Amino acid sequence: MLWLPSAASLARTCKVKRMATPLHRSIAAELRQRIRSGALRVGEALPSEAQLCQEFSASRGPVRQALAALRDEGMIGGGQGKRPMVLDLVPAQPFEAFLSFTRRAEITGYVPGQRLQEIALRRPEPEIAAALQIDPDDVAVQLIRLRLLDGRPAMLERMTYVASVGRPLIDANLDAGSIYALLTEQGVDLDSARHTFDAVAADATDSALLEVPEGFPLLRERRLTTDSQGVPIEWSDDRYRSDIATVTVTNTRSSRTAML
Repeated sequence: MLWLPSAASLARTCKVKRMATPLHRSIAAELRQRIRSGALRVGEALPSEAQLCQEFSASRGPVRQALAALRDEGMIGGGQGKRPMVLDLVPAQPFEAFLSFTRRAEITGYVPGQRLQEIALRRPEPEIAAALQIDPDDVAVQLIRLRLLDGRPAMLERMTYVASVGRPLIDANLDAGSIYALLTEQGVDLDSARHTFDAVAADATDSALLEVPEGFPLLRERRLTTDSQGVPIEWSDDRYRSDIATVTVTNTRSSRTAML
């Protein structure tokens, strides 16, 4: 006997699927896509809250959450009675929390990807050895990995791990996802990171892998990651295509600062 689901069963199934993604995230993702595709251009006003509520069959709560997310990413401005307006085509990636590239990409509505270019156990450059507080003759695990956003080259990682942390990475599938997630699953104590940002010109390796001309301006993030005891674990030189990825840092004064 062929079993066919009832209309009520189908309705329940559809409802479960719709609930899988919170409504405010779906609205934010759709608005990001419209901005990135040019359907909503820089300087153009977004539909009003009332129009968005009607379009997405939503109350004002999810619509306002979606708009707040886009404001935090720097894609739109406005608020407090002013009509939201498109400010940028590229959502910024937040560094308020210790997050992997994969998680930051997902938060800002992109599909993350990665392609490992090389990995080896070797003696790092003297300045990297000094940052990791290892002897110049000690070996470390170094890798180069290309990161993708929606299939497009977005960032090139040059990462160095102390040998005790990095050796398991040599046999791991680093094209499968976040290295931080992998290390965390293995019990590595990732506690804090110091980020330093500057601008650099693309070298030959950057040019070939990021698909930009040599000399193209890149946003560089140099990161030193330590464990909860302050012992260095990782040194990374990450170079972002400035036309695809941007970074925002939000500072909040949680307590009154003495005036000097």
